[in-house]
Amino acid sequence: MSSHTPPQRVARIAVPLPLHQQFDYCVPDELPLPVVGARIAVQFGRQKLVGVCTQVNPLDAHASLKPLNRILDSENLFGAELWELAAWLAEYYQHPLGEVLATLLPAAARKSEPVKIRRSEVWQITAGEFPLTRAPKQAALLQWLRDQGGSATAAKLRQNAFSRSHIRALAAKGAITRASDLLPTPVGPTPAGSVMRARPVVAGPQLNDEQQTALDGLNSLPEGFAPVLLDGITGSGKTEVYLRFIETVLAQGRQVLVLVPEIALTPQTLQRFEERFGAASTVHSNLSNAARLQTWLRCRNGEIDILIGTRSAVLTPFANLGLIVVDEEHDSSFKQTDGLRYSARDVAVKRAQQLDIPLLLGSATPSFESLYNARNGRYTVLHLSKRAGGANPPTFHLIDIRGRRLDDGICADLTRIMQRHLQAGGQALVFLNRRGFAPTWLCSRCGWQADCNHCDRHLTMHRQPPALICHHCGRRQALTQRCPSCDHEGLTAVGVGTQRTEEGLARQFPEFPILRIDRDTTRSQRRMQEHFATIQTGEPAILIGTQMLAKGHHFPDVTLVAVLNADGGFMSPDFRAPERTAQLIVQVAGRAGRAQRPGEVYIQTYQPENPLLTALLEHGYAGFAERELKTRAQAELPPYRPIALIRAEASAATAAQQWLMQIKTKLGEPLELFGPAPAIIARVADRWRFQLLVVAENRRRLHRGLKVLLQLVDAPRDVRWSVDIDPYDTF
Repeated sequence: MSSHTPPQRVARIAVPLPLHQQFDYCVPDELPLPVVGARIAVQFGRQKLVGVCTQVNPLDAHASLKPLNRILDSENLFGAELWELAAWLAEYYQHPLGEVLATLLPAAARKSEPVKIRRSEVWQITAGEFPLTRAPKQAALLQWLRDQGGSATAAKLRQNAFSRSHIRALAAKGAITRASDLLPTPVGPTPAGSVMRARPVVAGPQLNDEQQTALDGLNSLPEGFAPVLLDGITGSGKTEVYLRFIETVLAQGRQVLVLVPEIALTPQTLQRFEERFGAASTVHSNLSNAARLQTWLRCRNGEIDILIGTRSAVLTPFANLGLIVVDEEHDSSFKQTDGLRYSARDVAVKRAQQLDIPLLLGSATPSFESLYNARNGRYTVLHLSKRAGGANPPTFHLIDIRGRRLDDGICADLTRIMQRHLQAGGQALVFLNRRGFAPTWLCSRCGWQADCNHCDRHLTMHRQPPALICHHCGRRQALTQRCPSCDHEGLTAVGVGTQRTEEGLARQFPEFPILRIDRDTTRSQRRMQEHFATIQTGEPAILIGTQMLAKGHHFPDVTLVAVLNADGGFMSPDFRAPERTAQLIVQVAGRAGRAQRPGEVYIQTYQPENPLLTALLEHGYAGFAERELKTRAQAELPPYRPIALIRAEASAATAAQQWLMQIKTKLGEPLELFGPAPAIIARVADRWRFQLLVVAENRRRLHRGLKVLLQLVDAPRDVRWSVDIDPYDTF
């Protein structure tokens, strides 16, 4: 700015758009200068957006600027620690800061409205005597409050037939007074007028020797950042170790964040924490926007001691966070697959490092990244090799199904084994990671197959309700019974999904209830809880499900786990597929024999000599991981070398491919580039997808080499592209 130009009051704003730049607005004279971190309502072209102030009066601001519309906050809404994390996320994941900040905010805070904690309206009685002989309803209200301990919420008063006019009349006489400011929005049952804190209220079970050793190890950690991998077999009591260590952190007046991989796990985890501590709160995608905002604000204000949540909970601000726990840290659902493609586990590591606090990663099947960090001394490792309560691990058996007849995916031997377990009073869990009735609907005369017109994939045949559905773009169409190619009637379902297995088992075991648990049957939290309640009765039953059943559930009466097809994952071109498959098998097998009755696991396979499968069964997950890590090291793949995936999609295949070729010419040393190549599903929802794999010697070189992407703003209008650092799915 020249010396003769009058100084402007300028705010630099990061807007929630995929743009790697920020925009300057002048601040009208009638408004104060905003603080960095405040939300700002602005006009951006024809759009009205809510951005975030990142700088005030920058020296390189232009002389002529649009005015901003409104300043929505008088403080940095994120807080210092989350603001620092936002900058790291933008740099590490090569993502626009404006979109990063919008991701950190709950949806209700992305609107141009002030945000505040909404308190419950609480009324409490005051000292003194008040003659109310001529106001019997007011007298009844006052007596009811005394019976309740002296206070209650306005909502509770109205539920008991006391109107707003009765409340106001008593307040005018001084008999009751409003005490709302004393009470934060409750997360559960709480005495009116008190601030709810999470404190141990019930003693936990007796720890076994291994659990006590693990807890002693946690309690003797050095001060500050201390990442720990709790490597414990399924059913070894990892959660009890978490709870005991959390007691220590709460006693120091600190807050605790617990991350779980699935919404389905949140209610049972919350129940266990509430039984132990009397209080906890949750955040997940099934909550309303208003509820998520209140939880976010109350954590920021220090009013929630324990927060349990799925992936996005790692982006919540805290007043005094003292511990982060990541349960089932290996789980793929911790990785965000669109927008800001962050890994909640990796962000948890960064936050713990930033805050200088301990981090506890728990799993029966640790990710190869965590095992690598443990091997290199970055993580402390604690082991739990025995099941809590004296239960024994299940025994594993292979069933060779080569050349054998399968009835709806199940061979005769497995049927007899299931019959034995059910008649003995046990429950059987059948695992098949494919929903629907059958993956293919074809004509037996001419070979026609029902394909999605918008994706390079077959339509999946569903029978309940009848439809052909694409599991990639979501389109559905009527279940045709006549071949559109040769007009032949009587089309055939080929392959097996959970619906087909359910029908087959219902015919073979009509006397036992059958519960199918997959995305089609458990779209609501209520339905999921109904299924789990039925399972917990302990009555003989058959559970059929996808990987939703493999994640941390405690089914004490399951004595048999049947894995119908373990082969596909070991033959995938994706280098991570064997790791994921082994984790799934071990995790689902861990649902068997968790109480006093022994458990058995039977795995149907067309490849009983597969070296990966035999390594898993003969040497356990640790032996399998050791073998696979050697393969990864020889191939120079993660975790030994970092990778990134640059994806592009367009309505024309050549446009996406050519754009990646342009990017490839701009990237160079010190990066290794492979592609561009079509994605394994090249077309989804009429968009053609290509990808460019980027490999580097180390993480510093990877990020330095990718910096050039921040200057690429000239992509054709139809081309959408993105960068995925540390991708989980590479094909």
